[in-house]
Amino acid sequence: MKKFFIGMVVGIIVAFPLGINFGKDVPLWSNPLAAKRDIPDRVVERTERTLEQAKEAIHEATKPVKDKMGR
Repeated sequence: MKKFFIGMVVGIIVAFPLGINFGKDVPLWSNPLAAKRDIPDRVVERTERTLEQAKEAIHEATKPVKDKMGR
């Protein structure tokens, strides 16, 4: 039982910083406290990416109708 708890503590110590880095979208083994990236920049970047994907999806969804209309 003692080995289980030691393994759990070591796992938490290793997994916590990895999870922080994964959430910040930085390399996993970098320092989670030193890595600084502005959240507003990330929001703008992801919003632009989402808008582009939405435009492509709408274009693909309406393509058959446009073909039937003769365009």
